[in-house]
Amino acid sequence: MAVSQAIPITRHPFANGSYKQMLIDGKWVDAASGKRFETHNPATGELLATVAEGDKEDIDRAVAAARRAFEGPWSKVKPFERQNLLLKLADLVEKNFDELSQLDTLDMGAPLSRTRAYRLRAVGMLRYYAGQTTAIHGETIENSLPGEIFSYTLKEPIGVVGAIIPWNGPLTATIWKIGPAIATGCTVVLKPAEEAPLTSLRIAELAMEAGIPPGVINVVPGYGETAGAALASHHDVDKVAFTGSHVTGQSIIRASAGNLKRVSLELGGKSPDIVFADADLDAAVPGAAMAVFANSGQICSAGTRLFVEQSIYEEFVGRVAEFGKKLQVGNGLDPNVQIGPLVSEQQLERVTGYLDIGQKEGARALAGGGRVTEGALSKGFFVSPTVFAGVQDNMRIAQEEIFGPVISAIAFKDMDELVKRANNTTFGLGSGLWTRDVSKAHAVAKSLRAGSVWVNCYQAMDPAVPFGGYKMSGYGRESGKQHVEEYLNVKSVWIKTA
Repeated sequence: MAVSQAIPITRHPFANGSYKQMLIDGKWVDAASGKRFETHNPATGELLATVAEGDKEDIDRAVAAARRAFEGPWSKVKPFERQNLLLKLADLVEKNFDELSQLDTLDMGAPLSRTRAYRLRAVGMLRYYAGQTTAIHGETIENSLPGEIFSYTLKEPIGVVGAIIPWNGPLTATIWKIGPAIATGCTVVLKPAEEAPLTSLRIAELAMEAGIPPGVINVVPGYGETAGAALASHHDVDKVAFTGSHVTGQSIIRASAGNLKRVSLELGGKSPDIVFADADLDAAVPGAAMAVFANSGQICSAGTRLFVEQSIYEEFVGRVAEFGKKLQVGNGLDPNVQIGPLVSEQQLERVTGYLDIGQKEGARALAGGGRVTEGALSKGFFVSPTVFAGVQDNMRIAQEEIFGPVISAIAFKDMDELVKRANNTTFGLGSGLWTRDVSKAHAVAKSLRAGSVWVNCYQAMDPAVPFGGYKMSGYGRESGKQHVEEYLNVKSVWIKTA
């Protein structure tokens, strides 16, 4: 493992230690309580900003603003106008992308080499939703009732959306929530993660610059147990769109019962990544490694259960371990860094706790296995890329979501046994397989109970292709036409003409 040295930190104008307010009804305001919280650079511990801390009263204000906008001027805005607003926002995101990617790096630690690579995805999502704006339509349906009765459907915006996002990709997560809301004519109250709120607040500034009317987008930073819980249970919120842990997702479902609000959930995962002996191993080694090590393993669909065919197990897992040892770990502002810090001390404690559990369960750490404390990295929350060999299906590191750069390598012998074991998890978000056999690829892809199956690649994503989970990984889809449908109601209209 290579470790980067200390580098000068460029002070971003939106992360210069100053105070940041919340956005409600087109105005930047303090929290009603006057409370504030701090957000720090996880690579250095340095204070980035002090942020207004929202709670129930602020959520009430934001929801009321969103309701006024939804029932007022925003309801009169035509699809072409909403499309134009999204295109203006896309242009602004593209123009300011370097600073947005740097904000993500500063606030949650992902290397610039990763955050800069999201330009096409971030801008592409906004332009995709802009295209969908003018493609929303109902159907004329011929019914079988006697007489002259005409029937058709309307697609209508669901209303006020409560959006709650995690910290592991603030830029794209924010766009994933506000994009379809604007496209369909909804309004949004966004609660960013307290660990990384700055990018969401900056995007809100750009949305105002694009001309999106007051109240359409509201951003209330705060903690999950206060602001997030208030948003999930609010009786004037028509839908909650949540990305995060399955435990929090379950609490949101319970909170939604008060007014039976619509809920879409993109939750955790313990995804299988399968390597057959006939795979192109030169491609599969970096592919399987970065299916977990990217973003320091803080990706819900990471391929953390690495199933390797028995005949190549020792060779392949050893090569993955050697690959992990060569990755450069350090401050994400260094363009050569490939692995940044975990987002917080709490996440560091969680991940290192699992490293201890894995070794106590009998797994062998072929690479990594602990915290990185060399030189300047001692002030940050760094964990070395870890590969555990000799992992059994019933070990906790093979069953529980770690959300860190930790691979659990598991051997398998035949395909029937493999599919059963790969599906033996409460989650079902992502999955991958590496093989040159097309028939095998189709057969396994059909058998895996997961929302995405990547063949000879991992984490490929596109705005037009839906993403979501099975089982405890949630329900609903993001991206694609299915995502837009999540923000619409269907109304049936019957007209007797004679």
